[in-house]
Amino acid sequence: MLIAPSILSADFAKLGQEVDDVLAAGADIVHFDVMDNHYVPNLTFGPMICSALRKHGVSANIDVHLMVTPVDSMIEAFADAGASMISFHPDASIHLDRSISLVKDKGCKVGLALNPGTPLYVIEEVLHKIDYVLIMSVNPGFGGQTFIRETVDKIKRLKQLIVDKRLSVAIEVDGGINESTIKSAYDAGAEIFVAGSAIFNAKDYKQSISALRDAIKK
Repeated sequence: MLIAPSILSADFAKLGQEVDDVLAAGADIVHFDVMDNHYVPNLTFGPMICSALRKHGVSANIDVHLMVTPVDSMIEAFADAGASMISFHPDASIHLDRSISLVKDKGCKVGLALNPGTPLYVIEEVLHKIDYVLIMSVNPGFGGQTFIRETVDKIKRLKQLIVDKRLSVAIEVDGGINESTIKSAYDAGAEIFVAGSAIFNAKDYKQSISALRDAIKK
């Protein structure tokens, strides 16, 4: 079980310190929600933020979720800026297999992100080529949304597909993750949990991360 705080909910006036604090509090991965105001109706940040955090001294894995189109140029830019993991949406790529290879060639782990309305069969032909699947449990574009409960069944079906194919593919879930939703996603088969407001809106980051882990144990 890996906790990946999304810096979308962090205080950008002191981002370096925010990331230092959340990692010291027990976070495993730093999550970037990259939006272009084209693929999704919001605009966030580019690769220079990733580069700045690396220069600041952040050594933890940086997980970049690209909600952009076209996607290939951003894959290269974020990989060069220090990303460890890069996921993108199949419908944002003209040639899905080629984009997957591009992430791998840049030395990053590769993931495919599925919106709530995107069926699993879209990635079935390339599932053996990727490292993880990011299941969106909200519609992408904004933080602080409510967890879509139907996502739990989708995670279960994806987990079974991975088992049936005898693959080593992790499942990440993003959207509305908090103390009341994380256990159902975990029980369904998710292993990486992106949480933004549930962590960064709390007064005590360590307490909020511990609460997420404890919720799974209940």
